[in-house]
Amino acid sequence: MALDLLADALDDLDPGDGAVETAELVVADDVLVKLFALGPGAELDPHEHADSTNVFHVLDGEVTVVRDDEAEAVAAPGVVLHERGGVHGARNETDEVVAFTASLCPLPGSG
Repeated sequence: MALDLLADALDDLDPGDGAVETAELVVADDVLVKLFALGPGAELDPHEHADSTNVFHVLDGEVTVVRDDEAEAVAAPGVVLHERGGVHGARNETDEVVAFTASLCPLPGSG
């Protein structure tokens, strides 16, 4: 059933140039899994989660992951761990849509 959620959500997201589209796949008391689709040239601004670990799972394409002052291209399938409090973001430097999930645990404010 979870794979169906992902497949359906991926089908529904079609961002244009510079656009970011999202879908929440799982929202529970202590975890959030969110799907991100970035159109060519789109960026998810750097940010941090002081009390949560964040993991990106690159599903389609190649996303440039930004951590602090460093950037690295990560192609699907890829996994990137962001420790609690670490500044991170993502951008699409390709001509195709890229897709990845971000899992956040524990959910901010859950305890």
